[in-house]
Amino acid sequence: MFDALGDKLQNVFKRLRGQATLSESNIADAMREIRLALLAADVNLKVVREFIEKVRDDCLGQEVLRSVTPGQQVVKIVNDRLVELMGDAAVALNITSKPSVVMLVGLHGGGKTTSAAKLALRLKKERKKVMLAAADVYRPAAIDQLEILGREVDVPVYVERGNQNVPQIAANALEEAKYEHTDVLIIDTAGRLQIDEGMVQELVLTSQAVRADEILLVADAALGQEAVSVADHFHQALGLTGVILTKLDGDARGGAALSIRNVTGCPIKFIGIGEKLTDLEVFYPDRMASRILGMGDVVSLVEKASAEIDEDEARRLQKKMQKNQFDFNDFLAQLKQITNLGGAESIMKMLPGGRDLGKLSEQLDPKYFSRIEAMILSMTPRERATPDLIDFSRRKRIARGSGNAVEQVSGLINQFNQMRKMMRKSGMMRNLMGAFGGGGGAPDLPMSMPPGMSGLGGIDDEGGVSARERQKRRRLAKLKKQQKKKQRRKKK
Repeated sequence: MFDALGDKLQNVFKRLRGQATLSESNIADAMREIRLALLAADVNLKVVREFIEKVRDDCLGQEVLRSVTPGQQVVKIVNDRLVELMGDAAVALNITSKPSVVMLVGLHGGGKTTSAAKLALRLKKERKKVMLAAADVYRPAAIDQLEILGREVDVPVYVERGNQNVPQIAANALEEAKYEHTDVLIIDTAGRLQIDEGMVQELVLTSQAVRADEILLVADAALGQEAVSVADHFHQALGLTGVILTKLDGDARGGAALSIRNVTGCPIKFIGIGEKLTDLEVFYPDRMASRILGMGDVVSLVEKASAEIDEDEARRLQKKMQKNQFDFNDFLAQLKQITNLGGAESIMKMLPGGRDLGKLSEQLDPKYFSRIEAMILSMTPRERATPDLIDFSRRKRIARGSGNAVEQVSGLINQFNQMRKMMRKSGMMRNLMGAFGGGGGAPDLPMSMPPGMSGLGGIDDEGGVSARERQKRRRLAKLKKQQKKKQRRKKK
C-alpha cells in the first residue's frame, strides 16, 4: 500500500536534501511534484489543494529557510501534515456497554462478511466474548459464509433462516447476545448501493432497533475517491462512527485513506491488509505517515512480533544457540515465524529505509523461503536434528526430494554451519523484540534469519550458491591459475 506515493515523495525529499538552502523556487517545484504524486494516488482534489497550501506555508517559514537541515525539516512538515490529514491519533471502538453492538455496512463486494470475522477474532484476542449476527438476507450463501468464518474463529453466529425482516433479526440477535452475556455483537448487513434509498432506510431502522454503538462503513480502498463519496453518503444517512478500509494490500495508491477523514469527518478505525483472518490492523495515522515517507513502522512490527512469538519457546531457542545446539528443526520454526509476521519483505518495509532494501533483495521472495523449507523437509528427522550427519550422498537425496540442485543444498548447509559458528562466537541473532523492546519485558527470541538476510550470503536461482561465495571461488581460481603459471616459468 502507498508504494507508488511513497516512492515519489522520497524522490522529492532526496532532491531537497541535496539543496544547500531552500528558496521559494525549489519549494514551489517540490510542491508541484508532491501535488502530482497525491493526485496520482487518487487523493481527493480538494484535500490535495488544502494539504499543499498548508505544507507550502510551513516550508516558507523562517525557521525552515534558515535551518541547517532544510530538507529534513520539509520531511518533518510533510509527516506532521499527513498525520493531521489522516486524523492525528488512532480512534478506539466504543464498546463500553454490554453487549456493545457493532454494525457493518457498505457496498456490494467491499468485504463486510470477512471483516466481521476478522474483527471478531481481534476482539476475541482482547478477551471479549463476541457473537456474530447474519443480517445479510439477500446475497446467496451469505449466511453460510458467515457460519463457516464463525467456526474458523470459534465465535457463535446468530442465524434466522427464512426471516427477511432485517431489523427484527438484529433485535432478536441482541436479545440472544444479552442472554449469553456477550460483550460485543457484530451485525453483518447486506451490501447496497448508496442510491438505493429503500435499502439504506432498512439500515437506519436496523440501527434504531439495536441502538448500535458503532456503525462502521467497510470500504474497498481500490475505489479511491469513489470510496470517499460512498462514505460521505452513508455518513449523512446513518451517522457513521468509523471506517474499515479493506484491500489496502492490493492497492498501491491508497488515496482513500488520505481523504476519508478530511471529507467526511469519520475516522478510519481499522485497515485490512491481507486475506487471512488475522490481517486486520488498527489504523494509526502517525505510523501510516511514517510508512508512506519510508521511515518504517517499528512499533507495529514489535507489537506484531509480541503477538506471534512464544516467550518460552524463544528462551529455549536462545539457550540452544548459546550451546551451539541449534538445528534445522529450530531453523524451520524460525522461517515459519518470519512468515507469520507477514514475510521477510513485509518485515523489511516496516524498518526505517527498509523499502529500498526490500526491493534490492530478490531473496525476500516467498518462493525463496519455500525452496529452503522444501530442502529441510526433505531431510530425515535424524538429519534435521544432527546436521553434521549430512554427507554428499545424503545431500544428493535431499536435492532430489526437494527439487533443487545439489549445489543449492550444499549452499544451505554450509551457510547454516557458518551461522551457527557466528552465533556461538558473538551471541548475535537476537529477535526483533529483543532489539527494539529494551527492558520492557520482551523475550529474547533468536531471530535466525535465513541465508541471504543475515549478511552471510544466500542461495540464488542461477549458481546454486551466493554471489559472495561465487566471488570467493573466482578469486581462489585466479590465485591457483597464477601459481600454475609461476611453476611453469620455473620449469622453463
